Amino acid sequence: MQEQVSSLRKKFQDELKTVQHSKEVEQLKVKYLGKKGPIQDLMLHLRDTPQEMRPQLGQQINALKEEISQLCEQALQGLSQAEQALRLAEESTDITLPGRHGHLGRKHPIAKVMQEVIDILTGMSFSVQYGPDIDTDYYNYEGLNFPPDHPARDMQDTFYITKEILLRSHTSNTQLRVMETHKPPIRIIAPGTCYRNETISSRSHVFFHQIEGLYIDEKVTFADLFATMQELWSKLFQTQVKTRFRPSYFPFVEPGLEVDIACVSCEGKGCRLCKQTGWLEICGAGMVHPEVLKSGGIDPERYSGYAWGMGIERLTMLRYGITDIRMFTENDLRFLEQF
Repeated sequence: MQEQVSSLRKKFQDELKTVQHSKEVEQLKVKYLGKKGPIQDLMLHLRDTPQEMRPQLGQQINALKEEISQLCEQALQGLSQAEQALRLAEESTDITLPGRHGHLGRKHPIAKVMQEVIDILTGMSFSVQYGPDIDTDYYNYEGLNFPPDHPARDMQDTFYITKEILLRSHTSNTQLRVMETHKPPIRIIAPGTCYRNETISSRSHVFFHQIEGLYIDEKVTFADLFATMQELWSKLFQTQVKTRFRPSYFPFVEPGLEVDIACVSCEGKGCRLCKQTGWLEICGAGMVHPEVLKSGGIDPERYSGYAWGMGIERLTMLRYGITDIRMFTENDLRFLEQF
């Protein structure tokens, strides 16, 4: 048994001389002092030795155990310090070197124009409301007075997830949710992303951003809508903008109209941007349809309102003279760094 203790000590010392990393010391310590290690085996075999020799051998085994533990701690401390010094040397920074140029992030042009419009309208006492991108057919179509056979309900125009669940095609789905939970007066805008099953081209995409405006109160008229539109365009384009309104049809308003502004590029003289007409179509609007008011739980005999919706991509293209809507989603830094 004494020979085994001496042999084990020498074997450990030889192995300890070969370690080069603190992790190897930890592994060596577990190897010799672990529950399945040779020191534990010696303790188990101690009971097989004669009674008179057990105290002496037990002392020798405990002394070896203590010696191995101390040598491991010493080696671990020395190697850890050396490794730390090496790591600090590798990670040291020469403060005399010139600094690295950091690239600051910028707002995406869509986000920038969207926030500008929101800031203008909140300054005009509109509150911001958000609706879900994934919604039911009722909130996106049925409750907004879209008849069952309306072309917009076709799968060629709308992304349906199930028969009743779809990706919203406009932020108008926020209208009913607000009317169901708020009593007039209601004065809100609903910004967000919309989705339509269209062919991607320079003028259209499968998703785009929109802001919808809604104002419901007693005695709301077209005059209120016209005044709001004029104020919005003037503040957005930072100049007095000439507007015109053309009759049009939208299921959720009656009567409905298209809003045009004088081309901000040629000032109404005619150019490539406005296709030589001098006018730019900017949004659709109208007085909220009585059936939509009823769907929202509002009495159309007492209250009236106006609604309008405009695409942020269209505004951004007008603002910066961009001719291809696909540039907004291609993540080309050469394009984005201009903003």
